[in-house]
Amino acid sequence: MGEPLGIEFSEQDRAGIVTLNRPTRLNALSREMFDALSEEYRRWAPNPHIYGVVMESTHPTVFCSGGDLKVLHGWIEQGALDTIRDFYRAAYTHCWVLEKFIRPNVPLINGLLLGGGIGITLYGTHCVAGEGYKVAMPQVGIGFLPDIGGTHFLSRLENHFGLYLALTGRAIGPADAYRLRLITHYIPAAHFHVIKDAVSDNHPIDRLLDGLHRDPGEGELARLTPAIHRIFGSSSVEEILDRLDAEQGQDEAWAKATAAEIRKKSPTSLKVAFAQMRRGKTLGLAEALQLEFRLASQLIARPDYGEGIKSRIVGKGSKPRWSPATLSEVGDAGIESLFGSAPHGELQLEERN
Repeated sequence: MGEPLGIEFSEQDRAGIVTLNRPTRLNALSREMFDALSEEYRRWAPNPHIYGVVMESTHPTVFCSGGDLKVLHGWIEQGALDTIRDFYRAAYTHCWVLEKFIRPNVPLINGLLLGGGIGITLYGTHCVAGEGYKVAMPQVGIGFLPDIGGTHFLSRLENHFGLYLALTGRAIGPADAYRLRLITHYIPAAHFHVIKDAVSDNHPIDRLLDGLHRDPGEGELARLTPAIHRIFGSSSVEEILDRLDAEQGQDEAWAKATAAEIRKKSPTSLKVAFAQMRRGKTLGLAEALQLEFRLASQLIARPDYGEGIKSRIVGKGSKPRWSPATLSEVGDAGIESLFGSAPHGELQLEERN
């Protein structure tokens, strides 16, 4: 008997309920979970009885920790690159399925949300955060790219916040996420049951959510906006680091800590992420997901991907040995070639209807 799927589907009157229930793995996402999500949303989409969908987590402090790195590490050890590509194909396909789902879709997030977890929550009609909400895109820290549609949504954040979040992997709370429109409402988790019951009762959800919404406050990024806009508007990753190193005054400590954090990441991934943000502003979500599949299909075969995941799983946070080890060794022409080629095929997405 295999391991439980880790995700449960049910119906409560007029609501479809998605419950992430893999607490021992911090609700890490498997290919089977992505496939099951896509299948269920496709089933609910034409069902006239279903008013909307609510997504919740059984874990008290983690909503979803992203893709299952332990499983990915095992596939890397086996050399099963096509299996890893199938995992990302399923993940990106589900983002598009969710984008096309026009019924109310209300994830109730009161915990940590990383990487792939954004892909199962961001593209619905609503995104509700409680007081325990924290979100981050940490993929450049494992030799990968800010994917799951990051090319699209990060590149559209004002003041170069998207590039800042992509290169640092920094986690932000509900106040910053609300200002950046990564969530639609900030509602204390004590009210989540009211939202679930309202969807079940076919209650107009927008009015309810607007009534329960609270001002989350200013957030931490507001004070840093001028510095982030100025520094992360640079023409290269190297220039960003130079400007961080040169920063003086009230933001000097932040700049030094930020530079130190960026320097921990894969140099190749940093340059890929920078190029993504440059291109992403002109791409629709479908085009962005297809580009990310093209990039992912190639990056998983490079040493940084295996090294980055191994450092998290086996080394328990040990320092990865990146190859190339420095930004200066990463050729711009090589980065450009990643964007232009699709040696493992393209991601096929359904037509929007």
